[in-house]
Amino acid sequence: MPARSFLSKRSLAALAALAVLGIAMLAFVLYGKAGGAGNQAAGECRDSVQKSAALVPLAKGEVAGLKPLKTPRPMPELAFEGPKGPMTLADFKGRTVLFNLWATWCVPCRTEMPALDRLQTELGGEDFAVVALNMDTRNVEKVPVWLKENQISALPLYTDQPGNAFQKLRKEALLTGLPTTLLVDGKGCLLAEMSGPAEWSGGEAVALIRAAMGK
Repeated sequence: MPARSFLSKRSLAALAALAVLGIAMLAFVLYGKAGGAGNQAAGECRDSVQKSAALVPLAKGEVAGLKPLKTPRPMPELAFEGPKGPMTLADFKGRTVLFNLWATWCVPCRTEMPALDRLQTELGGEDFAVVALNMDTRNVEKVPVWLKENQISALPLYTDQPGNAFQKLRKEALLTGLPTTLLVDGKGCLLAEMSGPAEWSGGEAVALIRAAMGK
């Protein structure tokens, strides 16, 4: 075989190999930018997929508006004021959490608060908690008064007067208005989301929460 022909074929092979390598590197860069976070989320919350899937047939009736996630994702870091001072959502790791954002000026929020209070009374403990985060930014001293007047006694008062949690959840496309409820498992993975109120102390809601708890 002539040397020129041999060199030509070898050069073509080298160019082909470089082309394949270039395509692989481009795919890695694009995939890392567009899908890296999603893959990381799926990895961290892989064990939560089964829990989320179990909620699908239970999201009916009083909680038909709840949307289980096909791919559970880690909740963003959220800081707020608790009954004893600053805390974060991560403080509840180990417990399934029904994370609800509400305000006293929000009529649907006020409507569902008694049901959330009853749910906390029935299921609240070492394995589960309702975290109702108040989003009032003005006259916050009236919030505990409103809770007392409406006999909301089982729910601790959690507040976010600066609205940082609201803004962070909105950036994550997890919130557009109030009330919004996010169901989070003990690993801090978001299982399901809901916009609007629900009868959280009803039988269908309790059955769904128990399933999220693995009971």
